[in-house]
Amino acid sequence: MTIQKYECPVEAVTDLIGGRWKIVILSRLMHGTRRYGEIKHSISNITEKMLIQQLRQLEEDGLIERKQYPEVPPRVEYSLTKKGKTLVPIFQKIGDWGREHLRDRLV
Repeated sequence: MTIQKYECPVEAVTDLIGGRWKIVILSRLMHGTRRYGEIKHSISNITEKMLIQQLRQLEEDGLIERKQYPEVPPRVEYSLTKKGKTLVPIFQKIGDWGREHLRDRLV
């Protein structure tokens, strides 16, 4: 795997966690380990294909870990890695900003 080089750290972070779903997935894992079905049901409008793709990319980038248990039926859990947990304060700040400035858009 070739690692992309960037001149701007914001561009590098945006490439790593950008897009419609990655931040949402990471935010669901901020509160602890979740099974695949829990993540899927907590995100409306994401397709199975997209969720699987985004989970794989986040795992490949070292932000989440996937643990599969040898059970029938199979059980797979996802959680933030140590590196992924360093994003939690940033997401909390984004949430604070959203509550302050986007009240009319929140349920």
